[in-house]
Amino acid sequence: MAELWGGETRKAVANFPVSGETIPVAVIHWLGRIKGAAARTNAELGLLDADIAERIARAADAVAAGEYDDQFPIDVFQTGSGTSSNMNANEVIAALAGDDTHANDHVNLGQSSNDVFPSAVHLAALDRTVNELLPALQKLEDALQRKAEEFADIAKAGRTHLMDAVPVTLGQEFGGYAAQIREGRRRVGSTVVGLGQIPLGGTATGTGLNTHPEFAARVREKLVADTGLEILPPADPFEAQANRDGLVEASGALKTVAVSLTKISNDLRWMGSGPRAGLGEIFLPELQKGSSIMPGKVNPVIPEVVTQVAAQVIGNDAAITIGGMNGHFELNVYIPLLARNLLQSIGLLASASRLLAEKCVEGVEANRERCESYAELTLSAATALNPFIGYDKASEIVKTAAASGRSLREVALEAGVEESVLDEALDYHAMAKPHG
Repeated sequence: MAELWGGETRKAVANFPVSGETIPVAVIHWLGRIKGAAARTNAELGLLDADIAERIARAADAVAAGEYDDQFPIDVFQTGSGTSSNMNANEVIAALAGDDTHANDHVNLGQSSNDVFPSAVHLAALDRTVNELLPALQKLEDALQRKAEEFADIAKAGRTHLMDAVPVTLGQEFGGYAAQIREGRRRVGSTVVGLGQIPLGGTATGTGLNTHPEFAARVREKLVADTGLEILPPADPFEAQANRDGLVEASGALKTVAVSLTKISNDLRWMGSGPRAGLGEIFLPELQKGSSIMPGKVNPVIPEVVTQVAAQVIGNDAAITIGGMNGHFELNVYIPLLARNLLQSIGLLASASRLLAEKCVEGVEANRERCESYAELTLSAATALNPFIGYDKASEIVKTAAASGRSLREVALEAGVEESVLDEALDYHAMAKPHG
């Protein structure tokens, strides 16, 4: 396709040969949505010729639909306001709308890069959070909860410090994982209000210069009607223009989810280790060969992918944090970086959560025999003897059992503990659920 962009885009392409990575397409699409709604609004307000406005709106709709993604060649590492990409959008839409359409006077009417570009970034993040990430987290939570119910009666050794601890059930562990994702989903969900508050209408510095007083509200109404998203005015126009704290907040929630996914994935890897020389408490789905030289080896590939994703998200958050610090007076000048990293994190976490649910958790099987043998072997089960014989005597029994390799029951009987006490205290299923 012939180049639709103009001189400002060419200058930016020449000025920023940095990474070879362009602005996220989600931002481009939202620039299209905003500019289409802006053209229709300006026509309603009598500020723009109706025919030109309609041609601009149709062209912007096509950009929003992804029909012209190849017309946005500017590197993501560009001027920090995103002015270059905003001008790129103005030029492409003007070219599509006809020769009598001006990129600035018509397409950009009532807008500044300083309010429209961060608005597009916020709404791209909001859209993908609501429609991709939150459903993916729900899917993972549901898969973990189903396993919690399936494994509810399987006792196993608990572990603290990676050392044997009092028994738990495998279902309790998976229930904890489900709750961890549920809390992560709640944290992410709490950030959508901040993502939905956009600075549109503030123009260059938050004052609203050269913008009709009804412009921003009418554009928001059109975008809400088109997408169903909760798109809100800023809490304060100068806060919204100068800071990108809503993006920083969202990234912090994503980082927390990444931390949770790492913990869960590592636990799955530990429990599935073996099959003979590891813990072997669960069987993970066998997806592919695990070695080019060791026959029959199978690796926990999905948890490995998820933990790599988590590391990238945590790294993205560090850059977002630094970017968020760099709001100087009336404008943050790291917006393209924030857009790149935040949208990548949202996409990565959504994909990783779906994969973990579909290709790992849903196929996990319990090794009941191994789990329950570990429950019986853990010497920390002597904790349940404390109310009957006291901590010190229970400690002596543990030391003797550990040194001799004999069972707690055998050593405790030898030490004079009544068999009826042992039957009550060393019930491993009851120990895991002391309150029913």
